[in-house]
Amino acid sequence: MRQALIQARCAAEQDEVPVGAVVVLNDEIIGTGRNQPLGTHDPTGHAEIVALRNAACNLENYRLVGTTLYVTLEPCLMCAGAIIQARIERVVFGAFDEKAGAVGSTANLLQSPLANHQCRVTAGVLGDECAAVLEQFFTELRSANQEGSPTCS
Repeated sequence: MRQALIQARCAAEQDEVPVGAVVVLNDEIIGTGRNQPLGTHDPTGHAEIVALRNAACNLENYRLVGTTLYVTLEPCLMCAGAIIQARIERVVFGAFDEKAGAVGSTANLLQSPLANHQCRVTAGVLGDECAAVLEQFFTELRSANQEGSPTCS
């Protein structure tokens, strides 16, 4: 999770929402990713998707059987779908996403009997630290937006 946090901080430095992810196989990182939908103009540029793509390229296989995905924020529906398609064995996430999280908050797609694959899930790992990175980013963003907004007289 510490490596995923490094990716999240890199995303923040690029003015992207600070979410980071890593894919691990046999205690080795085989894929990394950070949010980049703004910079790449790609709605699928979420940290999880980027990490899955990177891992699949490294393994030369779109099936990531036996892997663990570490991500700083609970995956959304899109990312949960990609996780299922990749056949990730386990997902470990930090902060809960009460509005869009699809791994326990608003839904639990990764363990749904409706899906053709289920994953083991570990939630809340370094959750406070992961949430703090997000909170700091949005606090600074709101502050910058207020400073730049015109005042009424």
